[in-house]
Amino acid sequence: MASMELPEQALPEQDNSSVGDSSDAPVVDATPTFPPLSSTYSHVDDHYVKMEDGDANDQIVRSSNSQSLSIANSVMTADGLADPIGFLIICCVVLIGDMNRGVVFPIMWPLVQALGGDAVWLGYAVGAFSFGRIIASPTLGKWSVQYGYSKTLIGSTATMLIACLLFAQVHRVNSVYYLIFTQTMLGVGSATLGVTRAFVAEITATRQRTGYIALLTAVQYGGFTVTPLFGALLMYALQENSYEFGFIVFDQYSAAAYFMALLSAATLAVLMTKFKNRIRTKQNKRKKSSRTTERDELADRTTSCGITVYDAALLGCMLLNVSTKGSIASFETLGISFAESYFGLEPETAGMIVSLNGMVGVVALLSMSQLGKFFTDIQMIIGGMTVCAIGIIGFSTLQGVEDGAYNPTWKYFVGIFMIYGVGYPIGHTAVIGLFSKIVGRKAQGTLQGWFASAGSLARILFPIMSGYIAQFDDITTVFKVLFGILALSNFFVAVSSPTLTALAT
Repeated sequence: MASMELPEQALPEQDNSSVGDSSDAPVVDATPTFPPLSSTYSHVDDHYVKMEDGDANDQIVRSSNSQSLSIANSVMTADGLADPIGFLIICCVVLIGDMNRGVVFPIMWPLVQALGGDAVWLGYAVGAFSFGRIIASPTLGKWSVQYGYSKTLIGSTATMLIACLLFAQVHRVNSVYYLIFTQTMLGVGSATLGVTRAFVAEITATRQRTGYIALLTAVQYGGFTVTPLFGALLMYALQENSYEFGFIVFDQYSAAAYFMALLSAATLAVLMTKFKNRIRTKQNKRKKSSRTTERDELADRTTSCGITVYDAALLGCMLLNVSTKGSIASFETLGISFAESYFGLEPETAGMIVSLNGMVGVVALLSMSQLGKFFTDIQMIIGGMTVCAIGIIGFSTLQGVEDGAYNPTWKYFVGIFMIYGVGYPIGHTAVIGLFSKIVGRKAQGTLQGWFASAGSLARILFPIMSGYIAQFDDITTVFKVLFGILALSNFFVAVSSPTLTALAT
């Protein structure tokens, strides 16, 4: 990792009494106490006061027991990651969290049918996962601030491990209610997106944060778009076969759950042995630069809605999260049936097209660092949502196969490419990066938790809305509504661009 060296006189001698031997975790400036003595932003909890400019020559804390740089200083004066090993472990946590949704996806419908359920129960079972994330994300985010990242992630991963083992017993219990319970518990255990994004924000420089957030999102995106292949292979290999090992029954319905339990156990072991906790403590007051003062004054202004500009910007980013993730969730719900009724494609063929373009999306996410050299977050948000909206509205003019229409497969491929391969991954990831930058050096766990909950809520509400519209009108009307939502979101971003840019700088 490249770093910026400060002159020797800028390195004050460390008072060993302020560090002690109580912890080897990286700390922020002061004695490692937790919870923090006060906010690193302000002594007033609901008041936005930003720290000194991140790229200034902040002091470096030297500990007699550790050469680790403090969070507040090292990441703001150096390029790269302050904790590369921690970042890799966080990627593992995110991967298994969304693999729990992806790997079991191929078996969900056959399992619901085996339990005597129908399409309605399938909707409840799928929605239960997002519901679990909604109720747990804010709490886990808050705990990451109060108790630290390590304890929070160990607790959530342990919950995920237990949920996987319980899910493996669904077919034996033979109850759709039990299935919904285990899906909810899986959602609770994997509700760590806010925590993991907050950790990445802690260990990255602001100017490079979107790139590393993109890498984390690529892992998440691959988790639920590529890993269904593993569930399909396990189901195909076992089919009607069943193997018993004591109380463990290994069949086509439980194999995926045991596979995920194994990965969860491995991740839990790594968290307990290799992951270094990070602690926030009181930040010493410093003289603000004129640029920081101007930004703080802007953030504290009251809008016509009675909230500060800072709060309005955070709320706006959460609504952008809802519109982008909700749009893709609607298409995930109706995409296969749309391919059948408008293109005459078999579900396997349509699923393969979606998976291939999902892989393209992962590549796009891995390229976000390079895109960030040429485009701002605002430009990538507008560009990504525009491409996604064009791909969606292109389907609204088609007629169904039952009406005698012939729609070539390449149109479906191109539309999916614009949505899954380019538009959604770039636009949505830029929204995440913008939100993190606006939050700044404030403890991000709680706010990132609410941000993740907003996305999970969209994954429940938008599919329901789309289902009703498709049932009582037409599926092409759904695409027109989604296009309108994305166009309105782009208008908001364009109008608010100066303010959002100023707060994120």
